[in-house]
Amino acid sequence: MIIWSNEAKEAYEAIIDDILKKWPVNIALDFEQKTNILLDRPLQNKQLCPATKYKKLRKCVIHRNVSLIYKVNRKNIELVTFIFNKGDHRFYE
Repeated sequence: MIIWSNEAKEAYEAIIDDILKKWPVNIALDFEQKTNILLDRPLQNKQLCPATKYKKLRKCVIHRNVSLIYKVNRKNIELVTFIFNKGDHRFYE
């Protein structure tokens, strides 16, 4: 089961809004599709993406500009947040 944290929901919505302000709708739809494909994969293999150095978090690159940070619990995957790859995110590295 995938659980979205409030931060993950807000970050995802902000990214979609940002895409829609700067690019055509098809770019936002492509990002949504890539995200959905990625979210299907961790259900099959919870260790799919590389581990980070912080609190057993994992980082998946969805697009060259955006990554998903998640953690694996016993039976669930919790989406922690979405980040811009060019930002300062040493916290998650």
